[in-house]
Amino acid sequence: MTAARTLYRQARSWRLLFMAASLAVLAGCSVAPLPELKPPVPDAWRNAPAGVAPAPADLRGWWQALGDAQLDALIDRALKNNLDVAQAAERLRAARILNPHAHDAYLPNLHAKTNDVISPDTSASYFLVGFDAMWELPLFGSWQSAGRVSQAQLNLAQTGLRGAQVSLVAEVTRRWIELRSAQQQARLLTAIRDAQQEKLHLLQTRVDLKLASPAETARAQAELSRAEAALSEPQQAIISSAQQLAVLLGQNEPDAQWLEPGTQPRLGQWQLTSAPADLLRTRPEIASAEAEVLRAAGELGMSRADIYPHIGIGASMQWSVNIASNHRARNGEGIFSLGPVIDIPLFDWGQRVAAAHAKDHELHAAVLAYRQAVLQGVAEAEIAMGDLEQLRGREQASQQAADALQSATGALRKRAELGLGSHLDIQDSLIEGHRTELELVSAIAARDLAYVSLYKALGGAPMPAPPEPRGAD
Repeated sequence: MTAARTLYRQARSWRLLFMAASLAVLAGCSVAPLPELKPPVPDAWRNAPAGVAPAPADLRGWWQALGDAQLDALIDRALKNNLDVAQAAERLRAARILNPHAHDAYLPNLHAKTNDVISPDTSASYFLVGFDAMWELPLFGSWQSAGRVSQAQLNLAQTGLRGAQVSLVAEVTRRWIELRSAQQQARLLTAIRDAQQEKLHLLQTRVDLKLASPAETARAQAELSRAEAALSEPQQAIISSAQQLAVLLGQNEPDAQWLEPGTQPRLGQWQLTSAPADLLRTRPEIASAEAEVLRAAGELGMSRADIYPHIGIGASMQWSVNIASNHRARNGEGIFSLGPVIDIPLFDWGQRVAAAHAKDHELHAAVLAYRQAVLQGVAEAEIAMGDLEQLRGREQASQQAADALQSATGALRKRAELGLGSHLDIQDSLIEGHRTELELVSAIAARDLAYVSLYKALGGAPMPAPPEPRGAD
């Protein structure tokens, strides 16, 4: 008797182990494997300056190379007050709250309900109170696939916040460069206008003395009118840039000090000394594309699991009270049930299989989108590196030209003081010098903006601590 009981217990244990192993196999099968992402990244940057080593770079505070304390303060304010960043932070908080509940659909759940039922012959009326419990087993890869989808949503929210920060820092820096550059252009164009006015006055004096023809004053008047007209363009840029800065900082009006002329941000002697090799890690567009691959793989696994039966364990407890039974005394009865719940898709015109095939194509599309995002990131970085190096030479040449004309103007002033030169020549030299300085301002701004484009292409932005999830109020 004892031996038979032992054999029975062993057989029961083996059955339980077999059932557990079978469920484990069913839970793991049909999981879509994650595709191996091999980004087409070049071994070395083709447009980087010679001698640059591909070492990792810290992209924090890259804008500080412009040497503008006001810009540093503006970026700090923008990161705290920008509404796009605030929206992205709230979406990240929402994703973080939901992520721990990715598998809740495959955990036992309990529902309570009430109902009232009248018998068909209208002889009795019942009030029902019941509890229903359901536990759907996460078979055929459902558990892993649900986790992938949830993690992808969290990753997308994280890259969304990162992307908002990158765009914000780049836009604030770009608008500040444009604002200060426009102010310098307005200053130089005003100086050109004043020199044109003085030149016109000198020429008019010559005409009055019969030393020049009226045609010269007419040409000078035309030049003065063009100089006055040119002033409108930088003034428009100042208004537009200041207002856009206000929007980026989450405020209605620009700060008064922004409209006061200031020094133009300038890289100066800065040169690229290292080519960041961690573009895949830092560029939000690439990280977002990688998260989309993870989500597509999770959705493919879910659609494949839907092809197979849904198996679970259900339980129900119902308690009824007869509240109207031909005026007889009321009574109550209860009943309990427990058993497997199986939902087998017998025939649905191929909808589930078609959905799985469609999700497979969407996964392939997500992989291609990832590769495209990498190619686009590499292209933008290469273009920005090339622009930055070429514009450095342009800025140096413009600086040399401005210095040379400044020396020439100084020499003309000395000659005029000695009575060996004309004040009219001084005005012509001043005008030419200011125009050369305008070219220098444009060259400095173009190089600064190429610098912004480079670090935006590399995913450059500060990386503060991500927001913590907040519970519902």
